[in-house]
Amino acid sequence: MMEKIKTKIIQIGNSKGIRIPKHILERLNLKNLIELIIDDETQQIHIKSLNSVRKNWEKAFQKMHQLGDDESIIKDDLDLEPWEW
Repeated sequence: MMEKIKTKIIQIGNSKGIRIPKHILERLNLKNLIELIIDDETQQIHIKSLNSVRKNWEKAFQKMHQLGDDESIIKDDLDLEPWEW
C-alpha cells in the first residue's frame, strides 16, 4: 500500500523536523530507532524502521532445534526420484 501525506518542515530547537502522524508510526512500527536512506538522484528520503518485528527469531529457532521441535509437521510421500534437478 502506498500513501502520500503532505506535511510541513517545522522548527525543533536549533534543528528542523517533520511530524509523522501516530497512525503511520504504529502501522510502520516506527519507534525510537529508524534509518534514513537518502537518494540524491531523486531527492527523496526514505524512512526505515529498525524495530524488527522478527527480533530474536534466530535465537528462538535455535532453541526449537535443540529441543527437537523443528521437525516438519507435514509428511509428504512425494517420490522425488523421477524428477530432474
